[in-house]
Amino acid sequence: MKKIVIFFILLSAKLISQTSFNVVYEADYKLQCKMLNIQDAKLEEAAFALLINEKESYFKNMNKYVGDSLRYEKKLNDNSEINDHFKYYTFFRENIGTTNGKIYVTAPIADKNFKYEETNDIEWKLINEYKTIGKYKVQKATTKKYGRNWIAWFAKDIPFPFGPYKFNKLPGLILEVYDGDNDYHYTLYKFGKRKYLCKSANMNTEGVKFVEKSKIFDYQRKEIADQNQFNDYIEDKETLNMLRRKTAERAKQYNPIELSIY
Repeated sequence: MKKIVIFFILLSAKLISQTSFNVVYEADYKLQCKMLNIQDAKLEEAAFALLINEKESYFKNMNKYVGDSLRYEKKLNDNSEINDHFKYYTFFRENIGTTNGKIYVTAPIADKNFKYEETNDIEWKLINEYKTIGKYKVQKATTKKYGRNWIAWFAKDIPFPFGPYKFNKLPGLILEVYDGDNDYHYTLYKFGKRKYLCKSANMNTEGVKFVEKSKIFDYQRKEIADQNQFNDYIEDKETLNMLRRKTAERAKQYNPIELSIY
């Protein structure tokens, strides 16, 4: 009997570790990005939450952050109206966990859950340039990663080596980071202490499949190009054909944040 009790305790601990994150601080960022590789591409915006503790960080889109919390509390489920689900929809659905040695990503794509890991080996060059963001003095740093040249501004007064997306390993929180073409630009808009256990940090563990990172990009492009993705929601044929045309164009023009996987 004792062994059975221990088994269920360990199982519960494992389940909690897969879905939860112990939050001490939260940093919220605004992203402005050009998701299409065309001249005069529309500038799109999204918000993200970076959950932080002393050893690791967890990054996810704000719509997904709120939506997953409602799903965990059973306030949003299969019986909810479609409009309620669309309210929390985002193209940026990855869950990104960062430790000193590894980056862990869970990516829901086309109703399936995938995950991959990569070595956390980002290397920065510190630049002797400074400016002020809000009340913080920040220093400049540069790196080449994922096929782009990146510029970051970090605050030593916030002694956490984390930042938005997969950017980390600077001697202070990253308050702003953007690529050389300014296609993807993250800016901090809120930071504060928030001590709680986020039980809905990763709601995409069911049936998750471990794959090579390169496969994720293939799956994402196929999802963007999927001509049938609106069939269950749109009945009007003219509207459906228009969406299919736009889907084909968007797939060809897609401008991902990572132009290479390294």
